[in-house]
Amino acid sequence: MKLLALDTSSLACTVALSVDGRVSARHETEARQHTALLVPMIRALSEETGVALKELDAVVLGNGPGSFIGMRIAASVAQGIAFAANKPLVPVSSMAALAAAVIETTDRACVAVAQDAHMGQVYFGLYRRSEGGVELACPERIADPGVLGELESLPPGSCAIAGVGWAMYPQLASANPAVASAEARLLHPDARYLLEPGRRALAAGEGIAPETLEPAYLRDRVASIQARKTP
Repeated sequence: MKLLALDTSSLACTVALSVDGRVSARHETEARQHTALLVPMIRALSEETGVALKELDAVVLGNGPGSFIGMRIAASVAQGIAFAANKPLVPVSSMAALAAAVIETTDRACVAVAQDAHMGQVYFGLYRRSEGGVELACPERIADPGVLGELESLPPGSCAIAGVGWAMYPQLASANPAVASAEARLLHPDARYLLEPGRRALAAGEGIAPETLEPAYLRDRVASIQARKTP
């Protein structure tokens, strides 16, 4: 099976290509460079593996939540590739992919992910270890940087954290004893961790026509406009 995975929902521009289980990847963390980086990274992987984009079985998209502009960049490229190849698009949670990377490198039973949602809030998701990766323990949502009810019943020290939201809002950790001593060492999704959930979703018939994609913005308002005062 040949799967291309990509994600630009955060500062990371990340791409991975799996050919019968062998994975090649590119990963760069650079602000406001996704448009310049993404397509050349995909082209480089195609040339490196000798796999033409039309030969893909599906395109796996890190579908947020995350940066609105970043999400649209990856979504547009993923839709274009899938449409041109007449292959399905498989949307996967970017935060779940980040949690899966943490689970692989820790013995914790769960991972609490907090990413910047702007407007003084975070995108929050709680994931627990499962066979082959992680599963969602509560719905992904927008949260204020305070007490997170989903963490209140967890024993202190039982949950790892990930994402830039914890550093941006230090009160998040102090308000939630279960993660008070944890450190977010992984901040951004890595496309390699989109491949396995994408493969499972494709096998379960969850691939979609690219034109039907609905980005997981979570927020109805995608921009905040400050009203101008009239003199």
